[in-house]
Amino acid sequence: MPSRKFADGEVVMGRWPGSVLYYEVQVTSYDDVAHLYTVKYKDGTELALKESDIRSQSSFKHRKSQSSSSSPSRRSSSRSRSRSRSPGRPARGRRRSASQSREHKDDKKKTIIQETSLALPVLVLFKPSENNTKRYNGEPETTEKNDTSCIILEQKLKPDLEVKRVLEQYSLRSRKDDKKKEEFFSEKKTFVAVKPIEKVSMKTKELEFGGRIGTFMMMFLLPATVLYLLLLCKQGDPSLLNFPPLPALESLWEWKAFGIFVLWFLLQAVFYMLPIGKVVEGLPLSNGRRLQYRINGFYAFILTAAAVGVLLYLEFELHYLYDHFMQFAVSAAAFSLALSIYLYVRSLKAPEEDLAPGGNSGYFIYDFFIGHELNPRIGSFDLKYFCELRPGLIGWVVINLAMLLAEMKIHNLSVPSLSMILVNSFQLLYVVDALWNEEAVLTTMDITHDGFGFMLAFGDLVWVPFVYSLQAFYLVGHPTTITWPIAVAITVLNCVGYYIFRSANSQKNNFRRNPADPKLANLKFIPTATGKGLLVTGWWGFVRHPNYLGDIIMALAWSLPCGFNHILPYFYVIYFICLLVHREARDEHHCKQKYGLAWERYCQRVPYRIFPYIY
Repeated sequence: MPSRKFADGEVVMGRWPGSVLYYEVQVTSYDDVAHLYTVKYKDGTELALKESDIRSQSSFKHRKSQSSSSSPSRRSSSRSRSRSRSPGRPARGRRRSASQSREHKDDKKKTIIQETSLALPVLVLFKPSENNTKRYNGEPETTEKNDTSCIILEQKLKPDLEVKRVLEQYSLRSRKDDKKKEEFFSEKKTFVAVKPIEKVSMKTKELEFGGRIGTFMMMFLLPATVLYLLLLCKQGDPSLLNFPPLPALESLWEWKAFGIFVLWFLLQAVFYMLPIGKVVEGLPLSNGRRLQYRINGFYAFILTAAAVGVLLYLEFELHYLYDHFMQFAVSAAAFSLALSIYLYVRSLKAPEEDLAPGGNSGYFIYDFFIGHELNPRIGSFDLKYFCELRPGLIGWVVINLAMLLAEMKIHNLSVPSLSMILVNSFQLLYVVDALWNEEAVLTTMDITHDGFGFMLAFGDLVWVPFVYSLQAFYLVGHPTTITWPIAVAITVLNCVGYYIFRSANSQKNNFRRNPADPKLANLKFIPTATGKGLLVTGWWGFVRHPNYLGDIIMALAWSLPCGFNHILPYFYVIYFICLLVHREARDEHHCKQKYGLAWERYCQRVPYRIFPYIY
């Protein structure tokens, strides 16, 4: 069993995962099983690092001293060569002496050492720090007298704001192919061979949803909940305590319904692959790569609407969905299970860097449920991104339309009821907004953090279309009459929720993609050690999760047209509150680990999480 190299409490230089930046950290603990050190950065961020990603401070100081000691000899050699020159060229000799004098002064100010490795060429800048101030990714911190400022520039990557700041601080300029600068770099740098940087294998330590046992139970609980809700809506008395009788198993399956669902999935896949719409890059992955995504969800919605219009023109009975709603739900559940099995099997061959941070625990049940691979793709076809908005979300609108037509047929109405119109209109607005702002989904945790497994597959293909349409399904069998003043009040409530939801998400998305946008100059933020900022003005200075607040207000507006005779239509509101509280707690924990003291400062600045003055 290998012995540990660094002791608890020792101050060392730790590499930031996914980069070549080294910062001063303190060792807090060591995991004998995983052979990982838990280190704490100066801003409070705690991470687990391998021993190969940690170096002693003496090694950095040693390289610095080597560079300093080599400088006099080089200068001495230059002076001897200068004295041996021909007397016929005194002016040039004087110019070289002046140049050497300037270089001698610069050498006292800073020592530059370039490290070369097989993994990535980097430039390490050391600057003696005597009562100076240094910055960790934009956040100033005062250093001790004996500290060493260490900033590493990745020459292979694009310069970002941090690189520009370092270049300005050290008065560095881009290299050109002229002779003088080649001589400068050849004389002022010392090449030191170092070991290639090894990849960090990050296993998921903190398990959600009750760990292995909880996720195993949820794989049965989620389909059972969908079945229970749909059976309850079919009853004359849809009280939650009035448990519906279980139907025969053979009545729950119909091959025609399964075939229609598969055709629907393939149709949306064809729309997704059409070369229309712009192509954008997602947020950087842990290895620095950016995946490309085609933004054409709204076009897919338009094409779907045209296809449904053709079916209605050909007198296709769309209310067939209502008559076989249970069979369609079971077909979608079976399809999502098959897709989840495929996703897990293919993830076993995926490289370590492509695995999801939250679904790499090593436990089969947990990783199968959460999702083992972060961005599973077949060529350029991104399975998770496709399922996030297309089959389920657009299918939700088609199901609502089928319920509207079924209500008119069953109750012999010439026009739909006002309640059904409100439910369809509100939810149509929500779906169209999501597709119109499709690019914003690339910054959500579903895309950047969560893997694609049973949880998202079932949620996207079953839960969204068949549970989110619960109000419309309920109104078919339990019609509710509302007056116009009440309808206007409910509409105002939905508009308020939508405004909060959209403006908050737009602020977050725009700030994440381009913090330097002049349009965002009025927004204030707290800098963090990761280089990102935490907004403390606008909606994000009002509560920590204003988008969740808008979601809950809209969910209430969707349920109010169903009246107050039964609580079943409000299941979505209750579920949504529980879901968002869980997400909020997960976000709080994730952000505290990621941002450290900066997140504590943000929480002090913005004390309320979702509901102002309440929670």
